[in-house]
Formats: sequence, structure tokens, C-alpha cells
Amino acid sequence: MTAAEQVRNPQAIFISGNEAVAMAARDADCRVAAAYPGTPSTEILEYLSAYPTVYSEWSINEKVSLEVAIGASLAGSRALCAMKHVGLNVASDALMTQTLIGAVGGLVIAVADDVGLSSSQNEQDSRYWGRFAHIPVLEPCDAQEAYSMTRFAFALSERFSVPVLLRLTTRICHVKGLVSTEAPETAVARCFNKDSSRYVMVPGNARNRIPLMMQRDNALAQFSEGCELNRFESGRDRRIGFVTSGAAYCHVRETFPEAPVLKLGLSHPAPIETIRAFAQGVDQVIVAEEVEPLLETELKAAGIRLSGKDILPRIGELTPSVLRPALAPLTGDTCTTAPATQNDLFPRPPTLCVACPHMGIYYCLAHVKNTIISGDIGCYTLGAGQPWNALDTCISMGASLSVAQGIDKGRSEADQNKNVIAVIGDSTFLHMGMQGLLDITYNRGNVTILLLDNRAVGMTGGQNAPSSGLDLHGQQTVQVDFRKLCEALGVKPERIHEVNPYELPTLFKALREEVKQTGPSVIITNQPCVLTERYSQQPALSVDANRCTGCSNCLDVGCPAILVERRETVIKPNGREKQLAFVKIDSAACTGCNLCINTCGPDAIIPLSRDNRINAVEVSA
Repeated sequence: MTAAEQVRNPQAIFISGNEAVAMAARDADCRVAAAYPGTPSTEILEYLSAYPTVYSEWSINEKVSLEVAIGASLAGSRALCAMKHVGLNVASDALMTQTLIGAVGGLVIAVADDVGLSSSQNEQDSRYWGRFAHIPVLEPCDAQEAYSMTRFAFALSERFSVPVLLRLTTRICHVKGLVSTEAPETAVARCFNKDSSRYVMVPGNARNRIPLMMQRDNALAQFSEGCELNRFESGRDRRIGFVTSGAAYCHVRETFPEAPVLKLGLSHPAPIETIRAFAQGVDQVIVAEEVEPLLETELKAAGIRLSGKDILPRIGELTPSVLRPALAPLTGDTCTTAPATQNDLFPRPPTLCVACPHMGIYYCLAHVKNTIISGDIGCYTLGAGQPWNALDTCISMGASLSVAQGIDKGRSEADQNKNVIAVIGDSTFLHMGMQGLLDITYNRGNVTILLLDNRAVGMTGGQNAPSSGLDLHGQQTVQVDFRKLCEALGVKPERIHEVNPYELPTLFKALREEVKQTGPSVIITNQPCVLTERYSQQPALSVDANRCTGCSNCLDVGCPAILVERRETVIKPNGREKQLAFVKIDSAACTGCNLCINTCGPDAIIPLSRDNRINAVEVSA
């Protein structure tokens, strides 16, 4: 929407795609919303939680969130669940059966794909789930369409009695735009009607539902051919015509403003005959889709001549800097170079926050030799990087314990004397890790588990979890007792230890003792995420330059507040060179966690003096 359009429509608001989805759900009279935090979808539920008419919850994982939404739908209410792309893998068990049952109240699954892998372990394309589960897929291209298509999705779900997949991407979720809202509606009141032949999916009942699902597929395919969400945009340059959807549409429009475009809002089932007719009016059809050639394959199977991933990349966003050079041989464009990049910038790898309690863990793990360390999804995945290099695997959420069990049972003779360690966070443990611990105890595994309880879902913004004792709305609720939980899962009480991760000697001793034991043991850390209100900041520290010997031991902690001022090379008495690094502490950032003090032999790290403390506060302000 242009500035002139906003003047004509003063009701337009400037919001992100995630907020637009939440606002649309509210305006569509959605009554229940559930999710598990995961970038880039997290904010959808956070925005929804502000609306008192919508029951909202952080569920324990994505499967639970979908099942909560399913229950609400079967009870007659409109419901939405939100998750990132890998979360839909977790929820797929429920999804693949619910497609046979269908929906009663509108059931919308908002799934956010991380095209470009900004914060994920893979770049999977969730449109596959639409094909696999026989459900329609809607693809908004901006915040306005995120709003309008969410509302459309609820109506579509109820019209065809089917869950609807709203496929977002990182760009749609986080980029803001002007959105015009519509008057709120009141959904048709329904109630739960007992129907075991539909709702109880034993084999006999499921078998009878499959023909109904096939009929629904045919009806949706016919509906797609005339659906208002699929639109043709003419263009004067008919050498290339684009079939596209989602954020890729915006990139195509920016790069080739004169090209004809068939934009798909309802991308599955695809309007095959509409696309066939479109292809007759252009010299060549290009399917621009992020990231897999799903639509391209379907259209080729239908006998439509086109190009797609034979020209365009199968990874990352189809931005103008990607589209223009890729299609230059077809357009005759001589300007094929991508925009200049700042290759001379100093690389800045991701790191843990100042005073993060995970740093003490990885400092100790880096100094424990002869180990194989299985990691998991969360902030603590950064332990694989410098200066710790203390993770050897990271597969999927909750996998650290199960993978560690497999390493233990599958190790060769060369690894028999190595200690197998699994690292997992509190929220991740509750999400999908508990089963792995039970598997270890049940099958007599020999694994040391580090359960990092920072009382939050740290990596996605510090959301509350059962470990915090607070719900989505900040209300007091049950707080899980990890010691009792681990004991209930089969770990012997004497093999469960709770330690303060800032007390390095205690932590290091517990770790060294437990890896020597036979059988499973659990070390629970008990300090909160530093970015939450539960963290208590201590007085800042500084470095006494007269005492600092340049040993650089404090740098092994990995704290971003410790900075190298200068480096020197000295010759030791044995003739070998030694690199010295003299440091200072950014006292404005330091929270006084004292981790670095534990590593400093010459006692050069001291409390910040009063004068320097005043200066640090002024710099911070």
C-alpha cells in the first residue's frame, strides 16, 4: 500500500506478518490458539495472547499444540496453532490422521518456513505437508495477505471440513507493511457431536474416511481453478511469464515489473488448467518457488512446458540479486552481476550472551578430555563454536539423549574408553527429551546428561515454560521439579546433582566424577537466563592492568564482555614462543557473574571501582 493509499484509508496499520496473522485470527472469532516457540513463528502466539477473547497457551511441543487446536475444532470453535517448519515434523502424527477426520470449527495451521536458514537446522519446504496430508495450502506474500488469507483460511476450513495450512516464510513473518483490517465476525456456534465413526480412527473407520478425503481433494481442485486468491497480472514483456507464490512473488515483481505473472495464493491444489491457459500466452513459463520444485514437478507431469529449478537455485530466497543473473540468458540482460558485498567486514560469529550460565558448562566441557558430546537445539548449540568447541553432534530437538544412547551402544573398540555426554536445555528436555532419558535408563545406557535449566525458552526470546512456573500470561502455575522428574524416569537419586554453573570448581568436580561412573547420571544447572527478569545482576568487574599477565585463560570462558586490548609474543625459557593476550572488561555490559574470576590465576579481575562504575553507567546510557 502506498502513502497515498494510506491517506485514503486511515485505518491501515503498520504491522508484521506475524502480528497480521494474530489480528486476523482474533477478527475471525478464533477461540483457541496454541503454539510452541520457534523462530520465525514465535510472535504469532505472543500477539494472540494479548486478546482476551482468545484462549492461548504455550504447549509443551508442537504435536500437543496441534492436538489442542484439533480438540477445540471438534468442539465447534475456530482454532489456530502456530509453529516453525521443523515443528510440523513433530506435529505430523496428529496431522496425518486429522486429515481423515477433517475439521468442524475452522482449523488453521500457521507454519513458518525459514527460507535462507537464518535460525534453523534445515530449510525444508512445508508445502510438502499439504500434498502429503491432502490439505489446502495458502501462501501470503506480505502482511496484508497474511491478514486476509488467515481469515480466508478459517472460512475455507469450515466450507470443506478440512485443516488449512497457512505457509509463511521468515520474510513474511518479520517484514512489516501496511494492513487494512476488516470488521470482526462472529463464527457460527457449534458444539461437540458424538460421532465415533468419524472421530475414532480405528482401521475400520479410517478406511471409510479415505474415499471422502479423495472427494474433498477433487472439490478443492475445482475450487482452486476459480479461487479469488489466484490472480493473473498482465505485462507487456511476454518473453517470460512467471508462476509464483509467497515472498517469491514480490521478488519477481520487483525484478521483472513488465512480465506477466500468475500469482497463486491457494498454491495447493494448484489450478492446473488456469496455469495451462496462462502458459499459452507467453513465450516461456518460469516457476519461481521457494525452495523445492513441487509445483514445477506437478505442472511438468500435467504436460505444461516450463523451466524452474534447472535455472533457479534450490536454496535460499529468490531475491532480485538471484533472479536477475539466473534469467539473464533468457532476457538478454547484460547487467548480471550481483550487488557488491561488504567482504572486508570482520566476521562476527554468533555467541552466547554476557554472563550466560551455559558458558560455565562449556568451559568445563572444553577442559574434560576423552569425550563424545551430543548436543541439542537451543542457545547452547553455540557450544560447538569458539572458544569451546565442545559439541560433536546436533540433529533435531530432543535428539541429544537418544543420539548419545546410540553412540554408547554403537561405539567401536577405539571409543570404548571415551565418556559419552549429552547436553540439553530445560524446555527442550520437556519438549522431546524426556523420552530419550527414559530410553537410556530402561536400556541401561552409560551416558552423563547435562540438563541446563535456565527456566525459559531462551533462544526464541525467553518465553515461559513449565520450568519457570509461569504460563504464557505470566500467571503462577506448576513448576516442574527436574530432580524428581529424572528420578521418576529411572535415574538413581545419588546420580542426580544440582549445581550452580557459575561455580566452576563445583561444576568441574561434578562433571569429572560423573563421567567416571557406570550408568546414567544427570547434572542439573540451576541459574536463569540472563535476559529474563529472574536473573539478578551483580556489580560489574574490571581488569587491573598492573596484575594482568596476558595468560588469556579468561578468554576461554567465551564472554563477549571480555575484550583483548593488545597481544604480545614472548620467548619462554625453553625457547618456545608464547602468545599473550592482555584484556579488559566492558564494564557497561558486565553483569558480575564471576565466571572469569574463577579462571584468573593472578587475581587481576576485580570489582569495578566507584569512579569507573560511574563512567561505565554514563557510557551505557
